[in-house]
Amino acid sequence: MAVNDDCKQNFLELKAKRTYRFIICKIDKKLKQVVVQKLGEPSLGYDDFTFSLPSEL
Repeated sequence: MAVNDDCKQNFLELKAKRTYRFIICKIDKKLKQVVVQKLGEPSLGYDDFTFSLPSEL
């Protein structure tokens, strides 16, 4: 399974610059890649993160 380039770039920005509060990724079965589902802005908190998580697993 590959990781999408946008996903890699967003993670590096989160790690180095703290551009995002959180990143939620998902597996796209059609593309067979890990892709970004949602980027959490720096102003968001833990409740926003938990609300953003998918309800089904």
